[in-house]
Formats: sequence, structure tokens, C-alpha cells
Amino acid sequence: MVIGDRESGEVELCAVMDKEASESFKLEHNWKRDSICKAYEPRGFRRTSMILCFMAAATVLFTSGYLTGFLLHRNRNLPPSPDALPSDHLVLHETGAAPHMDWEDVKKLLAEKLTATKFEPVFSDFSSVNHQAGSPGDEDLANKVINRFKEYGMDTWTDEHFVKVQDPPISGSNRVLFKNRKEERPKGFLSYSANGTVTGTVLYAHYGQENDFMLLQSRNINMTGRVVLVRAGRISFAEKVANAAKLNASAVLIYADPTDYSIGDSTQLFGHVHMGSGDPYTPGFPSNNHTQFPPVRSSGLPNILAQTITAAMALNIVRELGGQTAPTEWKTYHKLGDDSDTITVEVNNVLTEKKINNVFGVIKGFVDADRYVVIGAQRDAWGPGFAASTVGTGVLVELARSISEMVKNDGFKPRRTIVFASWSAGEYGSIGATEWLEGYLSSLSMKAFSYINLDGVVTGRSGFKVAGSPLLHSLILSTLKEVNPQEDLLEPMKLDNPSYPFMAFSGIPSVSFGFSSDSDYRYFGTVLDTREALNTVTSNQVPQLAVTSAQFAGHIALRLVHDHLLRLDLGKYEKTLLFQVAQINGKVKAIQRVKAQQLPKALTVHWLMSAYGSYSRASRALASDIQNSDLDDIEKCRTINDRIMTVERNFLSPYVSPKDSPFRHILLGSGPHTITALSKHLDAMRADNPEADTDLFHNQFALLTWTIQGCANSLAGDIWSLDNEI
Repeated sequence: MVIGDRESGEVELCAVMDKEASESFKLEHNWKRDSICKAYEPRGFRRTSMILCFMAAATVLFTSGYLTGFLLHRNRNLPPSPDALPSDHLVLHETGAAPHMDWEDVKKLLAEKLTATKFEPVFSDFSSVNHQAGSPGDEDLANKVINRFKEYGMDTWTDEHFVKVQDPPISGSNRVLFKNRKEERPKGFLSYSANGTVTGTVLYAHYGQENDFMLLQSRNINMTGRVVLVRAGRISFAEKVANAAKLNASAVLIYADPTDYSIGDSTQLFGHVHMGSGDPYTPGFPSNNHTQFPPVRSSGLPNILAQTITAAMALNIVRELGGQTAPTEWKTYHKLGDDSDTITVEVNNVLTEKKINNVFGVIKGFVDADRYVVIGAQRDAWGPGFAASTVGTGVLVELARSISEMVKNDGFKPRRTIVFASWSAGEYGSIGATEWLEGYLSSLSMKAFSYINLDGVVTGRSGFKVAGSPLLHSLILSTLKEVNPQEDLLEPMKLDNPSYPFMAFSGIPSVSFGFSSDSDYRYFGTVLDTREALNTVTSNQVPQLAVTSAQFAGHIALRLVHDHLLRLDLGKYEKTLLFQVAQINGKVKAIQRVKAQQLPKALTVHWLMSAYGSYSRASRALASDIQNSDLDDIEKCRTINDRIMTVERNFLSPYVSPKDSPFRHILLGSGPHTITALSKHLDAMRADNPEADTDLFHNQFALLTWTIQGCANSLAGDIWSLDNEI
């Protein structure tokens, strides 16, 4: 690497960041990556540069004829740089080890095998009224799935775990008593709530989001000991409870407001409030029966009570609340509650151990059999769970059948392996999937290059939403063009998304998607999630929508196992890093201008910018290596793909424990190690928040910088190729 090149990128980056800071931290998302890499000529070298340019021109004239002849007589075209063309224009070729099948033929074969008429009997076979995790109904469905896999000629296996879940009381009940009037005994519950009895005054807090509580704090409302009443929706139940717990509330009551969910006044809600995924009593390691661990609890378990109530119960409370009127931003007539609005909440949930089974089928690759994409779907549900689990399981089984037939009957030979997984205990927080990840973390992080989630792929028909790792964005967009499923929306991945632990805990690029309505599917977490209900919201188009969903998932999976190179776009993370680093730089400069004493004297953003520059150069160097490599060389191609696969994994912070901060991804995870937490810490310092800690910030800053640099080092490949001046 020429020193001038290094200076060019970083000097330009500094200029961009200085401009960004002067514009009150405003940064456009559509900055072009190449805008920070213009040629830069170091001072004092102008004459030397002219001489070098003359020599370079002579060299070009000498070699142009040779290169032209060489290119004209090559037997194949090397793929253009991923920076030069969209990913769907890359020219990739098969080797003798995996006979060539044109991508258009692959798509055509899949389309022929996925039909609406074939989904109907599958939905009927996998529909069940009662298949809660660990129940006989759940086990029966597991056997049906694995028998289907065997019928298709796939190798199969099961993965058994003994997990702790919290269920409603076997005898007795949970109860809510408002102003010593009629006692309510809701049948719904929230798994992993704290148990006990509390009495406090009601505080209405809208959806329980952070900004909702900030509005209440701006009115100097004391939330200590309050019983917070919030609507379902917008964020997960776990996030609502965690937000209330931070402000010392004593309990949270959650209901489905009729303006959001037209499910009836007496419909019970079910869910969980673990701020994490997997068995919270074995955080960071698998719940295997033969493994003995000391008693431990996930840091994501709440220490306050949480309970769902029906809309009728909630409205009876809301109508009688006194106190201040709700903020105008909430657009509601509710009052917030005062000291006379006393309420008692009692939770008596029971912690039980259940045996669950994940079941798997595999279609092995013909070149890199030990590299695989995983396609998975949740199998369990609180009730019928037709949209929550039946449709996804049906799509999983039909994809397995279709691709198996393509391999057995039509000559398709995938380069890499496809693993099909049916998970249990998804309703308790992706327990089955997370326990599998925890049990095989070291091998999966090296071998699994993508996860495709099939949960909730049909919950409406008015739009198509996709959430995925930035590495998959280009592949997602090209697949959307191929499948063309109406209007589409690429959205951030939420904490309760089943793909989230794959990406933020294990560092496996992941994607979730599905047809949806304008609002959340109102029957999730209820016993009303039936075939009839889903037919109503989709105008009886469930099989047709399932076909399109299967094609979308199938195209992504098959593209990842068909091409020489993994279609993971490193440039997306480069843009993400640029935006985040520039934002941090702007906030640091703003504090330095007005409150320089709050920042450590030794703190400089230079090293963070340098780490970003290292990632940018490593990404471009890899693109150059691809441009100049013989992709018919199986080992060379595998080496390049392995470098690509390290990116997501190396964004996991190595400085935090999976037990304490399971979602270790510095860009997409949650916790004090993330770049979001660093940015919020700067906001707190600027606002003179007493919780701001300059020493802690300095430590966060250093560890984040080195995590980015470590990712760049790994992406660079060989140790002698490292571009590192930190």
C-alpha cells in the first residue's frame, strides 16, 4: 500500500467529517463511496509525481498490446469488480466438479416445482390446534417434518435440548385489582416475568417506547414504583418492560388497543419478556441434559412484574384515570393517572423444564460441502398459529421437496450445502434456534454463511417487507426484481426478529421477509391465529403468496450455493461504517468546541477513522483479488469466500461476554459495546447527563475502534497483507 493512498483516503475522510460536523451532524445516506478516495498528491512530491506519471505512460504503451492479445485469447471472462457492476451482473462460471447449469434454468426449474395446488395439502397436514413447545402436538409435527425430509431422500438428524420456560400457574391464577373493585384474572401471560405482588399507582405510557418515557420525564413525572400501562405494538413486549424497569417502575401491564388491533375486547395475549433469545437460564451455552452448569440467569431477564390484560380490562382502567392529559404527540384522549389510581398486580407463573427437538434435513453440496446456508422455520405456537408457524413450516417443506427433486431428477448440483431446520420453542424467544447456535457456535461461525428465516412470511398481501444483514442487501434487491412481489420495503431488523440471534449473536448474515398488511398482524400471540383469519386478511390468497415467498427464499438460497463467489456485498458495510464514523466525529468535535474538558485529553477520532480506512482498503483489495484470480481454481475460490464469510463474524465484539451481552454485533447488536451506545454516550456528555462517564466512554471508544480494525485485518487475508498503523 502506497503511503499516499493511505493519506488520500483518510485526509479526504477528515474533510468530509469536518464538513459534516459543521452542519449539525447531518449526513446524507446516499454518499458515494468513491467520493472519499479521490487522488491525493502529498506536498513536496509534485515533481516526482510528474516523472512517475511519464514512466507509467510509457509502461502502459509497452504492455497494452500484450494485454489486449492475452484478453482476446482467454477462454473465459474474469468477473468485473463488485464495485464496478451490480452483483447481478457478475459473470461466474462452474467448474468440472459441479457441472454447469445456467442460472435462468435453475430459476425455471424452481418455478415449475412450486405451485399453489401443492401447498394446500401441506398446510392441511401441518395444521394443529395445540402444538405449544414441548407438547405432544409439537413432537407430532416434528416427526411429520423429519419423515418428509426422509421421503425426499435427505439425510436427517435431531437436536435435543432441555430448556426452562415459564408457563401460567397450574393452580390459581395471575390477577389484577384496580381501585379495590372487580378482581380480574387474565388467562394470557408473559413468560419470564418476575413473580410476586405489587401495589402502585397507574401510569399510562402509550407504547412504552423510549421516546414515550422521555415525554413523561419532561413533565417531571416520577415513575418509581408506578404500574405502567402500555399498548401492544411498535416494539417487543421485552423492550417495553425493559424501558419501564430502567425508570424503576414496579410492574407493566400490556393490552391490545382496539385502535391498533381489532381482535375483540376479551382476547387474551401471550408472549415473553426476556430481553434476549434462547433459554435465559443457560445464557451463552446450550441447554443440554448431560451438561452441568452452575445456576445462572440471563442479564435480559426482567426484575419487575409483567402481565397482559384484555382490551376490556384496560379500557375500564383508562376511563377512570385522573391526572395530566396525555402528550399531544400521542394523539389520544387518555389521562396519565394520579395518586388515587391504585392497582394491585400479582404474577404467579411457573418455571418448568421441557424437552424440545429441532429437526434437520440436508442437501449436500458437490464442491464445498462443509459450507452451508441454513433455511429455518418455527414449528410451535401458543394456539393454532397458522401464520406464526404453519405457513413457514409448509414453505420449508416445499422448498426441501423442490430442491431435492432438482438435484435428483434435473441434474442441478449445488456447489455448497443447504440445511433445512424446523425449530421448537420459537414463541418463548427463538429458544430452539438459539440453543443450536450456542451448541455449535465455533463451527457454525466458520461454515454457515447465511440464514434465511421463514417465520411469518404471509401475514397480509398489501406489501412485501424484508429485513436483512447489509451484506445481503444487493442479493435481496436483485432477487426482488426476479420475483417481483408487488411493492417492497427494506427495513431494519428488530430485536424480536427470529433472524436476529443468527446475525447479532453468531455473526451469520441473515434475512427475514414476508407479505404484510399496513399494520402488524393482529392475531400474533393469540389463539385466533387460524387459517380462516389469515384467509380474511389475504383475500384467500395464502397458497399463492406462499409460492412467491418460497420463490424469494429459494432464489436467495440457490444463488448462494450456485455461484462461484458468495454474493455478499462488502461495500454496504463500508457505507454503513462511513456514516457512523462521520456521525461520531461530528459529535466529538461539537463537544470539543464547547465542553472540551468533558473529553479525555488523549482522545482522538484519528484512530477510528484509520480503522474505517483499513476496512475500506481491505474491501477494495479483496475486489482486486477477485478481479485477478482464476475462479476455476477451487481452492482459490474457497479462500476468497472464506475471507468474505469472516466479515459479519468479526463485527462481533470480542471484548464482551455472550452471557452478559449476547448480541455482540457492534453495528447491529445491543449493549454498551455498540456504536449506537457510543453515540448515545456522546449525547449524554453533551447534555451534562450525570450518568455520562468519560473513562467508560474512552474505554468503549478504544474497544470499538479495535473491533473494526480487527475485522479489516481478517478481511485483508494473509498476515503480510495487513494494512494497520494503529
